[in-house]
Amino acid sequence: MDTGRALAASSTPCALPGTPLADVRAGIDACVHCGFCLEACPTYTALDDENDSPRGRIVLMRSVLEGDLPPGDDAVQEHIARCLGCRACETACPSGVPYGQMLEATRATIAPYRPAPLLARLGLKSFAFPRLLAAAMWMSRLLRATGLPRVLARMPGRMGFANAMLAGSATPIAAPPYEPAGDGSRGTAALLTGCVMEGLFTDANRATERVLTVNGYAMRGAPGQRCCGALHAHSGDMDAARALARRNVDAFEQSGADHVVTNSAGCGAMMKEYGHLLAGDARYADRAARLAERVRDATQLLAEAGPKPGAPVPERITYDAPCHLVHAQRITAPPLQVLRSIPGLEVVPLADADRCCGAAGIYSLIEPATSHAVLAPKLAHIAATGATMVATGNPGCLMQIGAGLRMSGSSARAVHPIELLDLSYARMHAAGKDG
Repeated sequence: MDTGRALAASSTPCALPGTPLADVRAGIDACVHCGFCLEACPTYTALDDENDSPRGRIVLMRSVLEGDLPPGDDAVQEHIARCLGCRACETACPSGVPYGQMLEATRATIAPYRPAPLLARLGLKSFAFPRLLAAAMWMSRLLRATGLPRVLARMPGRMGFANAMLAGSATPIAAPPYEPAGDGSRGTAALLTGCVMEGLFTDANRATERVLTVNGYAMRGAPGQRCCGALHAHSGDMDAARALARRNVDAFEQSGADHVVTNSAGCGAMMKEYGHLLAGDARYADRAARLAERVRDATQLLAEAGPKPGAPVPERITYDAPCHLVHAQRITAPPLQVLRSIPGLEVVPLADADRCCGAAGIYSLIEPATSHAVLAPKLAHIAATGATMVATGNPGCLMQIGAGLRMSGSSARAVHPIELLDLSYARMHAAGKDG
């Protein structure tokens, strides 16, 4: 942006002083409306509506901030809510516009003018309270174990897809149990167990702890850790997000671990932004920034360690990059490095692997039509690979892609990349080899 334009933008009156939206005005002013974001945006390519592009939404943000549109305006609410928050626009943007932070600030500003759908409010409430969350996850696991979701997945509409997502959370891998051995020479690590990861992908969490141990990391617990706060921040409930972040700062500081490890792309992206989230908190700002610097995706640590080779896993798989890993955290090579280290594993390239699958937390349940439109090309690309498994490192993506595969009649299943490495180690131990 040239100096004259910047001065003109900064001198325009602000209709909403003191709001989160006003705090991100510099980001709004940084957008030069070049259009590089358009083809990167999944909602724009699916709906062909400028208002559903990052550039169009930034125009709406500016209109609200400067008083040209009220925060409760139907169009503002509709198009801001319809954004997946995948942040692919940030990767494409030549001006470095922090769109993710701007989206969250906008949602926090306009949220009081129109409450979120009841389903979304109930879901977010449960994630903020451990006992409610534990009860919800226990009931979900129990329902999944009955096999009923696989039957109900045949129902049309939102209910069928929700059941397909639950059915899709069942891991397709049955690794033989083994006791990992490691020397801890690469330092200590504490795992963010997460909400959905621990509740529905428990096997992936235990697999993460085992493979890190095998590769020289000594695992430590972090009692008192909570939900990372990503879903709350994405929905505009910044107070809840900050409260959860503070609890995690306390818990992981007390762990004393060298690294804070995540195996969920969305959680990792959120924790790496704790410094920004708590920047206005005098007690936590510096501590949150220091913690954020210690956060690593599990595949980052494994790639640094090698990782150690295991036994062959003769499968044809493809890898889908979670948006918050590739676009928010800018991590691209480590997951593929981990997968390609597994003997016998054939990794087939996936077209548009960096494109959103349409999951975006609870998006598929509150914006099902757009979510399915975004998912459709992903399923077509997966089918073209002939893969038996789709590896992806985020619970929402695992459930979304898993549901789509199931409902399309595909025999392929979604799996966490770490589980494939764990299977390799398990087979090595079962064969009596020293790992």
